[in-house]
Amino acid sequence: MWTDPRLARLLNLMLAALRPPRGPGRIALALSFGAVTHLAFAAGVLAMGVAMFFGMSESLGRVPQPWAWLANIGLIAQFPLLHSALLTRRGGKVLARLVPGPHGATLATTTYALIASLQLLALFALWTPSGIIWWQAEGAAFAGVCTAYALAWLLLLKASFDAGAEVQSGALGWMSLLARIKPSFPDMPTRGLFAVIRQPIYVAFALTLWTVPVWTPDQLLLATSYTAYCLLAPRLKERRFAARYGARFARYRAAVPYALPSLTKGNPDA
Repeated sequence: MWTDPRLARLLNLMLAALRPPRGPGRIALALSFGAVTHLAFAAGVLAMGVAMFFGMSESLGRVPQPWAWLANIGLIAQFPLLHSALLTRRGGKVLARLVPGPHGATLATTTYALIASLQLLALFALWTPSGIIWWQAEGAAFAGVCTAYALAWLLLLKASFDAGAEVQSGALGWMSLLARIKPSFPDMPTRGLFAVIRQPIYVAFALTLWTVPVWTPDQLLLATSYTAYCLLAPRLKERRFAARYGARFARYRAAVPYALPSLTKGNPDA
């Protein structure tokens, strides 16, 4: 297990962060930023899992109709728009300046994860339910759908680990600051689920949208909107990968399908 380069990389980063560091201000900033980010990350993921389990029929939003639908559409739109904008070159410069002082660039990945977590929390906690329930699984159907929902979440966790857990969770920035090292991004992911399809995170996320045991107009709006996002947004990601990795990414793209597994096995590391 310890020979897995992804796990070894994360372990090395953790060990570097545990070395006796100097500079109480930097240490306090790194630890506090990490704590806030991971708490927000956990809250956002929990809110997402619970809200979708109930088909978006249970939430804290109380915007009156017909304005509730406009508010909900705004909540849906804010995540992909800001999430994608911050991944651009200009967005990266903004992230580096959000934390005052000399450590903004080091903490940029953690800042990005914090913002994304707060966006998810806002989306799923502030949604205003329509109060309409079309279908709710019961008996054997409930058990089957819940199993599928849990498996979709496990796929999402696995894909996130394959992509680099330290980046996905926001740990890379604050742990690098704590260890006084420059953040080093994981290599282009080609193993695990990334050897089967090029976009396993987006596909797994889409699967969580469609395997819920309660169906409402709210869930249908969310599922259709974000499924379209999951199919289209990775094109922007692949442009960045093509610019960064060049011919290596071109070979990977030729060998591994975009979202649906192929019956013929390619060689992503060729």
